[in-house]
Amino acid sequence: MLYCWQTAKQHLIEAAEGAKAIIAWGSCATNGCVQGAKPNPTGATPIHKIIKNKPIVQMPGCPPIGEAMAALIVHYVTFDRLPELDRSGRPKAFYGKRVHDTCYRRPYFDAGLFAQTFDDENAKEGYCLYKLGCKGPTTYNACASMKWNNGTSFPIESGHGCIGCSEANFWDNGPFYERSTNIPGFGIESTADTVGMVASGAVAAGIVAHAIGANISKRKELKTRYTRGRVNEENLDKNEDK
Repeated sequence: MLYCWQTAKQHLIEAAEGAKAIIAWGSCATNGCVQGAKPNPTGATPIHKIIKNKPIVQMPGCPPIGEAMAALIVHYVTFDRLPELDRSGRPKAFYGKRVHDTCYRRPYFDAGLFAQTFDDENAKEGYCLYKLGCKGPTTYNACASMKWNNGTSFPIESGHGCIGCSEANFWDNGPFYERSTNIPGFGIESTADTVGMVASGAVAAGIVAHAIGANISKRKELKTRYTRGRVNEENLDKNEDK
């Protein structure tokens, strides 16, 4: 029986005794979130460091996607087993790809087209937000594919870069509005198991060289389309004047 005078830790330990498995819901439960940021004055501790004898499914995010929780529970009720997890204990169905790999702005990244400020023309055109600190290339979550509020939008679509809230210790992983100089690999084939646990070796200069050098033709194509569109609009205006 749980009593109001017990600590949160005592509540957790007692509730976990009869559980077949535990869902650590949100970044607070999986890594301590902002309370656990250095120097962690509150002593915030994630569930997996307290409960050692039960299967624990990590569902990080601040907050996580509600549909992901529903799907996890339905899967367990239907099949009487947990879904496939990555090495961090997260369901691969929702944390198996980087936000970067399913982001609709990814083609602009590949073409080396970036917003330089949040209010410049590039930002208005929907260019990649990587240079403004977007952590999509190092964050595993289904935000870009599932979105939020019944599939309405997600932070990047709303004009703000990903802050990486589903990654461990994201509060200590550098400023939100400075681009990361280390990105662990490229390509939609990258997964949390093959890339997420590996220290990256690519520096910012290499990333820019990759984006511009390897995709220069794509960049020219995008600019050509834009120019042609402007010319066509001007011609239409002249015809209407006549």
